[in-house]
Amino acid sequence: MVAHFGWPRSSAFNILSTLIENGYLYEPQARSGYYPTPRWLQIANAFTEGEPIPDHLLQAMSTLAAKTGETVCISAASGMFAVFLDVVESPASIRYAATPGKRVPIHATASGQALLSQLSEHDLGVLLRKVNYEKYGENTPMNADEVVAQIEAGRRRGWFQSASHYSPDLGGVAVPFVEGHRVFAVTVAGPLYRVSDKAEQHAMLLNSLVGDS
Repeated sequence: MVAHFGWPRSSAFNILSTLIENGYLYEPQARSGYYPTPRWLQIANAFTEGEPIPDHLLQAMSTLAAKTGETVCISAASGMFAVFLDVVESPASIRYAATPGKRVPIHATASGQALLSQLSEHDLGVLLRKVNYEKYGENTPMNADEVVAQIEAGRRRGWFQSASHYSPDLGGVAVPFVEGHRVFAVTVAGPLYRVSDKAEQHAMLLNSLVGDS
């Protein structure tokens, strides 16, 4: 912690001591390092059980993964990012690699734009004024007007698309899913050479499964 974060030794020691005293870390042997205890898993399970992803959405994700052979993600908005809540990775050796907890820019991805499409015009404008418009790929939107235009195009199509918008040579399609106060995006993504010609096909499958969930 001291070397990695540049924290004072006293601060690192206090944090470690607190975690140990509360049962989150243990030291199998003196000076051999600290390891997490199962208490972290209990906390994670409590969060998951408190507000789980709807079962029918998880079932749709599994079906999509099986039928497309590509990586399928469920994500939600977290500030300026879309964060992946659950992922089924493609079995292909060349694939879109993602894990739960991964964050991607909300304005520059199919997942993020599907989530943004559910915001009011006012809230969308407020968020887009805070974006740092960094160029990630050849098709990254570089200002608020470009993001809004892409979102409007997605609304007209009924699905949202990225193609080298964030990750070069990767692309995907996404649709939003709303249940109560919660908004999710379901995304099928993979290498462009494999998914670009199948975007509409994947989107139709997404809408049929997620829309019927």
